[in-house]
Amino acid sequence: MANESSQVSSSTEGRKIAVVTGGAGFLGSHLCDRLSEGGAVVICIDNLDTGRMANILHLLDRPGFTFIEHDVCDPLPITGRIDEIYNFACPASPPKYRADPIHTLRTSVLGAMNALDLAERTGAVVLQASTSEVYGDPDISPQPETYRGAVNTVGPRSCYDEGKRAAETLVHDYADRRGVSTRTVRIFNTYGPRMAWDDGRVVTNFICQALRGEDLTVYGSGRQTRSFCYVDDLLDGIQAVMALPDHVVPPVNVGNPGEFTILELADKVLERIDSPSRLRFCDLPVDDPRQRRPDIGLVGRLTGWQPKVPLDEGLDRTIAYFADALDRVELAR
Repeated sequence: MANESSQVSSSTEGRKIAVVTGGAGFLGSHLCDRLSEGGAVVICIDNLDTGRMANILHLLDRPGFTFIEHDVCDPLPITGRIDEIYNFACPASPPKYRADPIHTLRTSVLGAMNALDLAERTGAVVLQASTSEVYGDPDISPQPETYRGAVNTVGPRSCYDEGKRAAETLVHDYADRRGVSTRTVRIFNTYGPRMAWDDGRVVTNFICQALRGEDLTVYGSGRQTRSFCYVDDLLDGIQAVMALPDHVVPPVNVGNPGEFTILELADKVLERIDSPSRLRFCDLPVDDPRQRRPDIGLVGRLTGWQPKVPLDEGLDRTIAYFADALDRVELAR
């Protein structure tokens, strides 16, 4: 663990050196695992606002892994050779990104700029973790990369949606004007172990409420749809995009095109958990998308990637994780 500038050691010759911002978060920590297991030297950066040390404790003593507690709104404190940068730093759950919307927007924009500056200095390839939220509340389904979206610039979700859209613009301009090698992935709803119990997204809400015997909170009619991608599939897609030989890869959707209503998801959770929970209907939040389903034709043509884990299997794995964690502090009432 470190809090100061990191100088990459010359003893890493022959090993890939990867920086993961947001590396103590849900997706970032799983990515750090994969990169480390694949033999890479991994520099994990996180300010721990929403990331958790518990997600990376098992990596702290592993040779070639370094943790730096740092806010990506400030220039990244790294010198030496870097091969890959994965910019995952930004709260992704609505309760977390709404808690400080100005900082959320700064994290998206300044974080992307600092990652791109580091890539420009080192010649690294940078992969920007964007989001399906760039499409807003879409008018078409499924959403292809050519769809420009229907985003409210002054709503409660705008800090995240517009921050990620601005970050995509920065990625494009750094590639076009400064020659930085870039990839952008638009991540659709992803779930799995290591999500925080208070994440605020529907999979964790339903699972944790059912495990506690609480009613499941359904916003609106529950007929709005989502597409759920298991974390292992998502990371397979991300790594396939990073591995492309192209100098610049345009934004690509990565997600599972299987589409389910919120009510269908609730039924699947309750089928798997012996719980007295019922459904409790609440008003639909402002700007909540009615549909979310990726067109993954482009990433399939570029990489051959397809998701493999069906929702039923992914839910079983995720429920097992939260059931095991039920007595831990993060699941305490």
